[in-house]
Amino acid sequence: MSDLGPLLELQEHDLAIDRLRHDRATLAERDRLAALTDEQTELASSRAIQTVERDEFARHEQRLADEAQQLGEQIAAAERRLYSGEVSSPRELQALQADVEQLRRRRGSVEDRELAAMEQREPLDQVIAALDARRDELDAEAAGVQGELTAREGEVDAALIAERAERDQVAAGIGPTFVADYERRRERARGVGAARLVGSTCQGCHLSIPATEVDRIRHQPPGTLSYCDNCGCILVP
Repeated sequence: MSDLGPLLELQEHDLAIDRLRHDRATLAERDRLAALTDEQTELASSRAIQTVERDEFARHEQRLADEAQQLGEQIAAAERRLYSGEVSSPRELQALQADVEQLRRRRGSVEDRELAAMEQREPLDQVIAALDARRDELDAEAAGVQGELTAREGEVDAALIAERAERDQVAAGIGPTFVADYERRRERARGVGAARLVGSTCQGCHLSIPATEVDRIRHQPPGTLSYCDNCGCILVP
């Protein structure tokens, strides 16, 4: 290859591809989605803790409600017997009346405890409802951001496809030996495989090259490869 200029064109396409890859990896939507995911995870954990506590109160409340119902049934059965006329002995009637009063006191105590359990449960229900509302907001926002991210990734991917196609077209016009050498040096120099020599300065590392080396490079036959002593990239005079 007598003209090394296409190597610089190849370099420009590769740098453009690098920039597009970086842009894709650092899209603002990706960071926003990650933040939303973190908040969703934290919210789910908080809801799980609140739900365990709420459910414990709810189970306790239900047990008390069941106990109160059973006591109510016992009271109803005792009162039916009390007023049925089956019992005629005053002593038995008095004992039965005492049983009814005792059952009522027990039921009242149980209902007071049931009310206390309900008062402990209800604030947790409200907390969980608020967490659920926030979860729904986060889910909707995350879905929107995901859509935006997908659209932006599509745009960058389309630009990458076009850039790679142009890059491949340029590479096809350069000898494979030159391309292989360029790619090796680009990998070692972290992205720069070829650079213009302007005056005595390599535009790849922006360091100066000795004047005698510059003079040698500028007077060598066209297509001869020369390298920067500082960064190792191919120098194009």
